[in-house]
Amino acid sequence: MNLIEKIKILSDSAKYDVSCSSSGSNRKNKKGGIGNAAPSGICHSWAPDGRCISLLKILFTNSCIYDCKYCVNRSSNDVPRASFTPDELVNLTINFYRRNYIEGLFLSSAICISPDHTMELLLKSIKRLREEENFNGYIHVKAIPGANKTLIEETGKYVDRMSVNIELPSSQSLKLLAPQKTKESIIKPMGLIKSGIIQNQEEKHKFKSAPQFVPGGQSTQLIIGATKDNDLKILKLSESLYHSYNLKRVYYSAYIPVSSHPNLPTISGPPLLREHRLYQADWLLRFYGFNSSELLNEENPNFDELLDPKSGWAIRNIDKFPVEINKADYFTLLRVPGIGVKSAQRILQARKVTVLGFDDLKKLGIVLKRAKYFITCKGKYFPQRSIPTNPASIKDSLLLEDNIKVRENMEQLSFFTLFPGIMAVNENIARISGEL
Repeated sequence: MNLIEKIKILSDSAKYDVSCSSSGSNRKNKKGGIGNAAPSGICHSWAPDGRCISLLKILFTNSCIYDCKYCVNRSSNDVPRASFTPDELVNLTINFYRRNYIEGLFLSSAICISPDHTMELLLKSIKRLREEENFNGYIHVKAIPGANKTLIEETGKYVDRMSVNIELPSSQSLKLLAPQKTKESIIKPMGLIKSGIIQNQEEKHKFKSAPQFVPGGQSTQLIIGATKDNDLKILKLSESLYHSYNLKRVYYSAYIPVSSHPNLPTISGPPLLREHRLYQADWLLRFYGFNSSELLNEENPNFDELLDPKSGWAIRNIDKFPVEINKADYFTLLRVPGIGVKSAQRILQARKVTVLGFDDLKKLGIVLKRAKYFITCKGKYFPQRSIPTNPASIKDSLLLEDNIKVRENMEQLSFFTLFPGIMAVNENIARISGEL
């Protein structure tokens, strides 16, 4: 099999792994080297400055000894198989980089022969890139569950980010769909990576020249919809992983029906809306001060597909509203639907110099379409004929406005009419808040 055929097979096999994103790594180039991991990270994603950044996302091999029912690369599946050699992978990465096709590498692999054998091949490839080719660009590698501790620790010295995919949210799910895997074999390398990062941070405080260890942190992936696990169980697991292992991200991947099996659900397409709701809830966990038991409970174990998680929580907790914009603290403001981190900061800044009304909030860029049902300004509700105050009416109003908004936005956006609006908002922010 020639190299082009291998690339086609192994890049296609890697598309189901979504756990790659901008890492925040700041690995710098060195004299005589090539490549540079920008502070925004290197991946198939959008950088904070709006750049679309790319990496070579590929498997080392798709030949697997495991027979996970949900996986396209399972041992019992009749698909074309291919494997790189370390030399082939290194040459491919360097040549793609020199041609400006990529800015970094995301490397994963199926389990070939054994976890240790696979991890050794990944380590050999990454070590060659760093030490022999002087490649200093971004590298994200998947740690292989069940691999030897020494191999994982050694790999961590050469990469910017590592991830260990949990895939399924419970031990029962693993037994049902991936009986060769165990929760312990997955969690153990996550603990090793966390310990290595903490130790490296302590060494950095003592010795500035201490070598880096996974400076971009670690992440994981959960498959959504392959089992009957509800959103509450998934969100609680994510919350626990953030607290216990200091993960940078938990990625959610809607199950794609790539095979048929009695233990798998019969669906026509991946549950993308459910995946989207979990990402929204994950954002609330990480940046808005929510916890999983607030967003969901045993009575409501799954998110409403019609409403975002924050609006759903607000409607269920209507007794906590309305919030007075001119008095509420930062974390209370964050719990108002339509008010995000930047909006809350703008409100706090503007309140230092003026008492805010609804017109001021509009000028600050606050989205009142949702917020108007949950706030007051100067003790008064939004100035329209009637604002509903009971949960059912608020939900109906939000859904009605969403439908109207969808119909209004069916026209293609114009690139040239976008910027004046942004500039006007920024000018109003400066005028009201006093910020130059």
